[in-house]
Amino acid sequence: MAAPYAFFAATDDGFEPLPFAASAWSPNMVNGPAICGLLARALEQQHCADGFSPARLTVDLFRPTLKKPVTVVTELVRDGKRIRVADAALMQDGVDVARASAVFLKRSAQPPGERWTRAESPQPPPVPVADGPTAPLWSSGDGLDGWSPRIGDHQNSARKRIWQAPLSVVEGEPPTAFAGAAMIGESTSLMTNWGTTGIGFINADLTLALARPLIGLEIGVEADSHISADGIAVGSATLFDRHGSFGTCVVTALANADRQVDFANGDPLERAGIR
Repeated sequence: MAAPYAFFAATDDGFEPLPFAASAWSPNMVNGPAICGLLARALEQQHCADGFSPARLTVDLFRPTLKKPVTVVTELVRDGKRIRVADAALMQDGVDVARASAVFLKRSAQPPGERWTRAESPQPPPVPVADGPTAPLWSSGDGLDGWSPRIGDHQNSARKRIWQAPLSVVEGEPPTAFAGAAMIGESTSLMTNWGTTGIGFINADLTLALARPLIGLEIGVEADSHISADGIAVGSATLFDRHGSFGTCVVTALANADRQVDFANGDPLERAGIR
């Protein structure tokens, strides 16, 4: 039986991780996209008022989240006319394993004048994701050709891109634009830290900044920079859809070479029989 296209199942005890929540670092851990999506979902559902848009999400991944039930607790920190701020904690066995904060801003008219912006917006592949949310397309290099579904084709030192439709955070619920951006935006760590021998940095956090909501449910992430020294890395990326760029994401990461993930051997989820 095929695994549900979702990261969690809602239960009386909180949320039960499903097979797609498995981490490439360890089958007993929950992956970053699942954690970011669940925290974004809770913050948006409970604290994004009418007329506001999610503008910033920061997630701190300071303990391993294990493949067992989790709960989410949120708190409204600021309830202003133009700015709302809320916090959330992801908990297992009564202990915080991750936390998040979100800023929701009131939509309004653009100010006058012209401003500098990036000259070239990332370009999506010419065709949509063919096989649903479990089939990302990958690209590498400075050209826009060469999109493919084979992750091993792009294990090199060139610039990376991913194009994907998000899974559901919770089984039976379509993902919102904000949750989708949080889940796929977490790929900034992969896009910026992936090199010739795989990925050897594990991200410690994520900060997602959105100028507008995602349009549609296909999202691209294009690496902008990787800086690293002494086992610490910083990566940044641009998020885009078929209407252009709509946000950025920054991650910090720690060296994790003892558990290096080598994509030359194929997709870890395929090897685990999940895809």
